[in-house]
Amino acid sequence: MERKAIARALVSVYDKTGLVELGKSLEKSGIEILSTGSTAKTLREAGVKVIAVEEYTGFPEMLGGRVKTLHPRIHGGILADQNDADHIAQLKAQDIAPFDLIVINLYPFTETIASGAKFEECIEQIDIGGPSMLRGAAKNHNSVAVICDPSQYPQLGDAIAQGGFTLNQRRELAMKTYRKTAEYDIAISEWLAAELDQSDWRAKVWKKISDLRYGENPHQSASVYVDSSQPSGISSAKQHHGKEMSFNNYTDADAALRAAYDHSEPCVAIIKHANPCGIAIAEDIASAHKAAHECDPVSAFGGVVAANRNVSLAMATALSEIFTEVVIAPGYEKGAIEILAKKPSIRILEISDYKIATEELRPISGGLLIQDTDLIDAAGDETANWQQVSGEKVSNEVLRDLQFAWRSVRSVKSNAILLAKSGASVGVGMGQVNRVDSAKLAVSRAGERSANSVAASDAFFPFADGLQILIDAGVIAVVAPGGSVRDAEVIEAAAKANVAMFFTGVRHFSHA
Repeated sequence: MERKAIARALVSVYDKTGLVELGKSLEKSGIEILSTGSTAKTLREAGVKVIAVEEYTGFPEMLGGRVKTLHPRIHGGILADQNDADHIAQLKAQDIAPFDLIVINLYPFTETIASGAKFEECIEQIDIGGPSMLRGAAKNHNSVAVICDPSQYPQLGDAIAQGGFTLNQRRELAMKTYRKTAEYDIAISEWLAAELDQSDWRAKVWKKISDLRYGENPHQSASVYVDSSQPSGISSAKQHHGKEMSFNNYTDADAALRAAYDHSEPCVAIIKHANPCGIAIAEDIASAHKAAHECDPVSAFGGVVAANRNVSLAMATALSEIFTEVVIAPGYEKGAIEILAKKPSIRILEISDYKIATEELRPISGGLLIQDTDLIDAAGDETANWQQVSGEKVSNEVLRDLQFAWRSVRSVKSNAILLAKSGASVGVGMGQVNRVDSAKLAVSRAGERSANSVAASDAFFPFADGLQILIDAGVIAVVAPGGSVRDAEVIEAAAKANVAMFFTGVRHFSHA
């Protein structure tokens, strides 16, 4: 394919990574270089010959550097269609030479706002000339190649060595440039919207990491993307071993992480089909895993395991004896990965600096739902703010189990009932269309362990029947939001059985 040679370049970069090497390469190839301010200074100090933009335009930088490239001699050279004789004639009439290459990167706006800088400082880091030149060059990619990131310098070097870029290559560079300026504009507009407390317009950028073999089912295509503004999630986890992640692996691992990190104590959550089949806290991570697994060993087969502490050798040894699809944790003790990797198919993931997202996005037909994440941080989530509505005062041990159950039931799909004992789930009822069936399911899975356990319900009991199932199974204390028009009936049933019932005033439904 025909390549367009590069004879003249404009280089103006904030990020000086690789700049000197680039400048020397351009000069060695006989390419004339125009440059601005600190870029020109850096190149000259390295012995690279450059023409300063103000020398070429005959107009000095002004307004503290806000105006330096916004000039017809610059933009005329960028925007001229070099295949249009009339354009070329107009350039000659104005003594303007066309550019074949534009190398620009932008002021670090996102880094500046992330640093907590003052409003005025952030405003000064909004680049104007850079995006203008990038967009102009991208529009005119028929004549101009545009480089918008230092990571593209090797590609530029290869193209120069081969006689320039092809049209398809220039078109791809233009596409990447428009993505870059779009992302830049989104960051600015979202920041200003936040400053003004405006939420009537939203935009976001996701970048594809890879295609997946298929989606939830083999006939569905799927890919995984990373949110460039939140690089600490499951999509950025490091995989040490195992088969490639599937669509369902990602969704279950994400749910498992969230469940484990709802607790501050060492915690392990075992997820199957987006629901916990076991969750537990303990003094050490191996004990937490053992207790979580014992909740429902049958369902844990082929599950996804998340820990909020480094996986110890003891946990790795126990886990290696159980068929597990994915294990994910903030780290692994020396030798733990080797123990787990004896199973060739297990996916071993590491995620550092995990933070629960503050927002949840859910597509609907023709639109999008956005809500604050259901965080376990409301006043009603603290036991000190609970209202005891029946029964006698409970021991500290029972209160701790109630708090554990309450924090754990959030990760269960509604309607949700979770039975717990000694910091571990012993029975989970989830995803039923009525609370009675959820209570039956939790009790059935717990079996004899229901006796002297505690229970959490993610929403109020609309009738006393669901609660009565728990009472009959031997549950000694229950925590629920309260708020039903039949609360009095429910409280009466608990009081009659001398079961301690607490109302939180907070609901933790999870429908998705």
